[in-house]
Amino acid sequence: MVNEERARELVERCDDPVVLLDRERRVVAASPAARNGQGVVLGRRVSEEAAAAHPDLLVLFLDAPPELSAYEELRAGFTAAVSHELRTPLARMLVLLESVTLPDVDLEELVEQARQEVQQAGELIGDVLFLGELETGREVVSLGRTRAKPIVDEAVAALAERADRAQVSLVAEADERVQMPLRPRMLRVVLENLIANSIRYAGPGAVCTVEVSATDGGSLLSVTDDGKGVSAEAVPRLFERFYRADQARSSRGTGLGLAIVKHVVTSAGGEVEARLTEPSGLAITCRFPA
Repeated sequence: MVNEERARELVERCDDPVVLLDRERRVVAASPAARNGQGVVLGRRVSEEAAAAHPDLLVLFLDAPPELSAYEELRAGFTAAVSHELRTPLARMLVLLESVTLPDVDLEELVEQARQEVQQAGELIGDVLFLGELETGREVVSLGRTRAKPIVDEAVAALAERADRAQVSLVAEADERVQMPLRPRMLRVVLENLIANSIRYAGPGAVCTVEVSATDGGSLLSVTDDGKGVSAEAVPRLFERFYRADQARSSRGTGLGLAIVKHVVTSAGGEVEARLTEPSGLAITCRFPA
C-alpha cells in the first residue's frame, strides 16, 4: 500500500498528465496537466475505457484493483511513455511547418529537417512495435545457433556510412568459429543497436571495436568505444526504456535500442552489462552460455 499523503504530493507536483486512483478507480490526486489538459476531476471515477481514450495520461493506483493485472499496469505506463516520446518530433515538425511563412526562409533546409523528424518518429514506432513483439512472445529469439562473424561483417558494413558521417572508426574482431544462441535476425538486431549507440554518442575521432570471442562457459559479444563515455551514475540506467544520459538528451535516438538489446540477450539465456573504460569510453558486453 502506498502512503497516500506522499503519493498525492508527488502526483500533484508532476509536470506530465498523471492521476492517482483508489480501488474504486476514483481520482484522489491529479497533476495540473491532467486537470487542465485532460479535464480530470477529483472524486470522479475514471473507467478503463476513459483512460484508454487518453493514451498520454499516466494512471497510478494507491492499491491496484483486482481487475488490473501487473502487465496491464506496465502496458499503461509504457503507452504513456511512448506518447510522450512521440510528442517531441511532432512538436518540432509543427514548428518547422509554421516557419514556412517566415521571410527569407530556407525551404530546402526546412524540408530536410522535417524529413529527419519523420524518420525519427518512424524509427521510434518501429522500435516500439518490435519490443512489443518480443515481450508478447511473437518473436522467437533463440532458435538454433548462428555463426557470428558473417553477421558482424554485415552489421559493420551496413553502418559504415553512418560511422563515417559521425567520424567514428569501426573495427571488427570476430572469431570465425564462434556461434551464438540467437537467430540471425536477432543477432543482427543486437549488433546494429550496439554499434549505432556507439556511433551516436561516442563523438568524432572515437574508435568503436566489435569483438566476438569464445569463453570457457560459452561466447562473448562486446562493443567498446573510446569516446565520451557517460557518468558513473548513468551506467546502471542505460538499459531502461527511453533513458538518455545527460550528453545524449538532444540526440535523435529512440531511447529503446539498449532496452531491445537487453531483452533479446536475456531471452536467449545470456547476460548483458555496461561499464566505463579507461581513460574514457563505454563497453557493453553480452555473455551467452554454451
